[in-house]
Amino acid sequence: MTNLSSSTYPLTLLYDGACPVCRLEMTEMMRRNTCGLLRFADMSAPGFDLSAFTHTQAAAWAEINAELHGLKPDGSFVIGVETVRLAYEAVGLGAIWRPTRWPVLNGLAQLAYRLFARHRQRISRLLGPAILRIEAHRAARRMQACHEGVCELQENTK
Repeated sequence: MTNLSSSTYPLTLLYDGACPVCRLEMTEMMRRNTCGLLRFADMSAPGFDLSAFTHTQAAAWAEINAELHGLKPDGSFVIGVETVRLAYEAVGLGAIWRPTRWPVLNGLAQLAYRLFARHRQRISRLLGPAILRIEAHRAARRMQACHEGVCELQENTK
């Protein structure tokens, strides 16, 4: 892992839990967050208070909800693909997104992410059955990991 500095982590991910694709990915990030480098804030949760996260910068809910935002310890935000890169790095999967730092792939990744973010609810509806199968498969896999009545089903949401 690289770039695991205290200026970046813990990184709070502000995500839309009402978006099935987003929720699926964040659930997996929570499961893999064994080092506690990520924190999670579901903007769709009842009682969510954006002001708790934007005390150093003025930001509107619609702006924050438009793309995945990561809040660094100093109160600054990272947005979109960079947030995804840092989240994957924190859970040991940084190599998956590292090529998107290359100039050509970075531009394509930025464009693809913005298109996804803008249409994520529509994409979620189209992928609904697949998302349900993935969730069921992951749940079954976690249940198989249970040994002698002790299961690792809790999610690390620090």
